[in-house]
Amino acid sequence: MTEIVDHTSASATDPGDAVEPTTFMLNGTEVTVRRRHPHLLSALREELDVTSPKDGCSPSGQCGCCTVLIDGKAVVSCQQPMAKIAGSTVVTLEGVDESERTAFAEAFAACGGLQCGFCIPGIVMRAKAQIDKKGADLTRAKMAPHLGAHLCRCTGYVKVLDAIEAVAQGRSFTPELSAEIGGRGSKYQAAELTLGDRDYIDDLRLPGMLHAALHLTAHTRADITSIDTSAATAAPGVVEVFTAADLPGELRVGLIHKDWPVMIPVGGTTSYAGDVLAIVVAETREQARAAAELVEVTYDVRQPVTDPVAALEPDSPISVWGTDSNVLSTSAYTRGDPFDDAFADSAHTVHEVFTTQRIEHAFLEPESTLAVPSGHGSDRSLYVYSGGQGVWDDRNDIAAVLALDPSRVTVELVSNGGAFGGKEDMSNQAHAALAAWLLDRPVKCTLSREESFVMHAKRHPIRLEYWAGCDADGHLTALKVRGIGDSGAYASVGMKVLERAAGHACGPYRWGALDVETIAVRTNNPICGAFRGFGANQAQFATEGVLDRLAERVGISSWEMRKRNVVRPGDEWGPGQIMDDGAGGAEACLDAIKPAYDAALESGVAVGLGLGLKNSGLGNGFREVSKAVVRLRDDGTIEVRHGWTEMGQGVHTVALQVAAQELGVDPARIEVIVDTTRELGFGQTTGSRGTLMVAGSVEQACAAALEGGCEPGVDYEGEYVVDWTQKLGDPSVLNPTIHAVFSYAAQMVLVDRDSGGVSKVVAVHDVGRAVNPTLVEGQVEGSVHMGLGYALTEDFPADPDTGFPTNMTLRSLGILRAKDVPEIEVHLVEVPQPRSPFGIKGVGEIGLVPTAPAVAAALHDLDGEWRSSLPMRRDG
Repeated sequence: MTEIVDHTSASATDPGDAVEPTTFMLNGTEVTVRRRHPHLLSALREELDVTSPKDGCSPSGQCGCCTVLIDGKAVVSCQQPMAKIAGSTVVTLEGVDESERTAFAEAFAACGGLQCGFCIPGIVMRAKAQIDKKGADLTRAKMAPHLGAHLCRCTGYVKVLDAIEAVAQGRSFTPELSAEIGGRGSKYQAAELTLGDRDYIDDLRLPGMLHAALHLTAHTRADITSIDTSAATAAPGVVEVFTAADLPGELRVGLIHKDWPVMIPVGGTTSYAGDVLAIVVAETREQARAAAELVEVTYDVRQPVTDPVAALEPDSPISVWGTDSNVLSTSAYTRGDPFDDAFADSAHTVHEVFTTQRIEHAFLEPESTLAVPSGHGSDRSLYVYSGGQGVWDDRNDIAAVLALDPSRVTVELVSNGGAFGGKEDMSNQAHAALAAWLLDRPVKCTLSREESFVMHAKRHPIRLEYWAGCDADGHLTALKVRGIGDSGAYASVGMKVLERAAGHACGPYRWGALDVETIAVRTNNPICGAFRGFGANQAQFATEGVLDRLAERVGISSWEMRKRNVVRPGDEWGPGQIMDDGAGGAEACLDAIKPAYDAALESGVAVGLGLGLKNSGLGNGFREVSKAVVRLRDDGTIEVRHGWTEMGQGVHTVALQVAAQELGVDPARIEVIVDTTRELGFGQTTGSRGTLMVAGSVEQACAAALEGGCEPGVDYEGEYVVDWTQKLGDPSVLNPTIHAVFSYAAQMVLVDRDSGGVSKVVAVHDVGRAVNPTLVEGQVEGSVHMGLGYALTEDFPADPDTGFPTNMTLRSLGILRAKDVPEIEVHLVEVPQPRSPFGIKGVGEIGLVPTAPAVAAALHDLDGEWRSSLPMRRDG
């Protein structure tokens, strides 16, 4: 079938045309807006350079990041047409009284009320409006419903509400950075983030900067027979339009396999909804976006492959252009006794199919890149501001696309507004870089929320078939797992996610026999890759489910079932790893939660328990290297340079606290920097490894500085290496160490028997050593919030006929808002990890591993129904 998409009748009105000026009061000063804007947010940011209101979803108004006061009322500015603003009084966070600004900044810093910080300025404006009305009567419980217009994907709202209540009640704080491991200091740059004063990439402006917009495919599987850019090129304000024909270097990029085209050329074939066909560069963002719609593409449409099970059939078409198989990877291992015999001899057995859903990360900051060329001739270079999770990978792929030596490309990390794994793969970095390099002008490319939805990788939906058995006393005898994960079109890290699912499929338990296989499948559905949990949460939803079913058949409690089988130091676990002393954390979490579990059972509420483990690091034989540099300046400032992405989790704070402790200095002297001017980066900030890897490398860099006399102007380098793991399923290693580090968690979910709603979550987490307990608690609270959404309401389905996602607004994702979040009680356990700096294990991902199975168990206690599919309450 041939389809011509004709946009020649679309309006080519110049968004920058002069319009009737709009005059209003902004932060106490009369201003006049003279350009055409779709809403107030655009006028504030793009013409008036007021950037504390953030653009997370314009013009849908569903994230709350752009909240301002209009005539004293808190409103989302991306839904306010300029015609309504004339004569109004608008106040942004820049115009709030300095004493109020200080109060909010200090409260959020002291309470740990922010992580990535992108959503916080909007929340502060909403809080100010409520405090102006209610004063000290505003409590956290009264404030929560007023955050219904706001999303925070990081914090779970717990410490956000603590901070707001503190401001309302006039409590004062003097937040300070901590100078030691274990100190409850404030987050690095907390005040600037709270007030919107620390720039994200889309806040950056440069003289002569152009704006790029992308034209995406209309079909997930179609041959491209022609691309006509003439109408777009002729549109007002357009400087140039680029296609794949303009690429000077490599067409494809990728973290593991170089299979992801930067653009699909004429003669190529699209493979998913986020494929890019053209880049339009114009003087303004609105001009670029309007012109991008004018690109005309002729397609020869093919039927997309959207069923991952059917994609494995021999007669299935190949789903992805440039590949020869729909099987991306297979991960398999067997251990112990022959499974069939052990299963047949089991006193109790369970056979169940579990399914988990695709999930959108919904980080609040859409992807943005700014590329800036400089120099002439052979001295030309490119400086790229990226929010990606691996700026060295970004640099290397950008250099390959532009056919440049990597030394001519520098990528600077601009701490991003959330990621959770979704910013590991490049999104628009190569497109901004290409345009800037070819035009020799700065170019910024910022995705819309809808473009972000279709372009970046998601959480894998996985079908997991489990056969499990135990003896009459509840000791686990046999486990067989067959998993099929829909990885979408391009590899990303899909093979590693399914590998991780296979390795973690046994949970934190001992089994007599294991037979595990998982397959990552290529389809034309949205790409799936890294997301907090990384396959471990999907697998352990199923593992915990079969344990609860077996416990019921044995006639013992869920807690006792886990106690009898929990892995301990010296045990052989899963793929054959002999567990070290750090494994004592699993039982420590189980024991620590027991009093609360017993009390909950006695109270009569419906109770569910989950126990989980999650590796920290890449493992599987990968040599992991982290480097850091400590450099003293003449003015007394101490640079700490490392290779890890700050995305809200606090890795900069970890680097600062380690350096302050090891050097014995005031942490206020320390500046944390990440860019590619030093060769410090090796891979992605992923796998919960940032804290332990940066801590180890900064510790060594500080030791080098002390040994060298802390001379100004000298780069003192430190290195931390993990090189003692082996690959899963390696037949040459009897007991492979699959991962160097695991963290553990037990969570209990309580459900009210009258309302059926989740009333409380108790989370007990072994993190080895909490570098900053306040930040660790915040990570757990945010993970539990995300885990509850994963369990109950979140989903990101794709149309089986087209492969396009069907939930295209933030509200449609089913993310829990502040009023829906139950009480979350966090307890930290510290069982040190051998061979890890300061005994650190990590916390970023383990937080949501036990949540969904604990919810499922609590709902079973409520109504007697076993649940095997996520989400469990999407429709009610």
